[in-house]
Amino acid sequence: MSKYNRIEKIFKTVQRSRQNRRYSVSLRAEGHVLVRLVGLSAGRFSFVRGDIVKLKARLMDEAAMSRALMRISHEITEKNKGVEDVVLIGIRRRGVPISERIRDNIKKIEDATVPCGSVDIRFYRDDLTHESDQPVITKAEIGADVNDKNVVLVDDVLYTGRTARAAIEAVFTAGRPRSIQFAVLVDRGHRELPIRADYVGKNVPTSRAELIEVRLPEFDGETGVYLMAVSYTHLRAHETKANL
Repeated sequence: MSKYNRIEKIFKTVQRSRQNRRYSVSLRAEGHVLVRLVGLSAGRFSFVRGDIVKLKARLMDEAAMSRALMRISHEITEKNKGVEDVVLIGIRRRGVPISERIRDNIKKIEDATVPCGSVDIRFYRDDLTHESDQPVITKAEIGADVNDKNVVLVDDVLYTGRTARAAIEAVFTAGRPRSIQFAVLVDRGHRELPIRADYVGKNVPTSRAELIEVRLPEFDGETGVYLMAVSYTHLRAHETKANL
């Protein structure tokens, strides 16, 4: 009997890349990945050996990122005529440490501490899964009062606009802000919704076969922004149904 026949339980997980719009499924047993699938929908996949990601260019180093975030911090202060009613909300994951850096910059500029919260938009995306015709949306746990505040949402990369839309929806479950603004480290284009950033660290034109990778010490052990090229190596040409 092979080791695969002795597996008692297989865990299925579905994840969707926010940038390349591909769903991925990993079939795991006792922590080991047996096979990985990718596809363009939540229920139809192709077998793949893995993603081939190649570095094309380094767009920002630590110094460049610091300058961009400092400029954004100044712009937030100027646009809102101070920071008395400003609340920063980082979109998890990388938007959170970026919002904390902006908060620290504003402290240096204005000698004032801006409330800083976070929001998890996984349950607010409109394009992840279709497991429920009427998904349950609960009040977002933001960690800051947003009522009658100028809320600044913060994220690492702006792409289709769906993450920003989901974050806005999540904010409104927590209160009624005076305004909602959006700050992003990198805008890579390809918008699918009428959403734009109020504060942008760097505009980078990209193709859909490219990724923007923002690396932060909290998650990656380094600081930088990189342009990556992505390709896929298929084991089989046909697609398979996945009952998820």
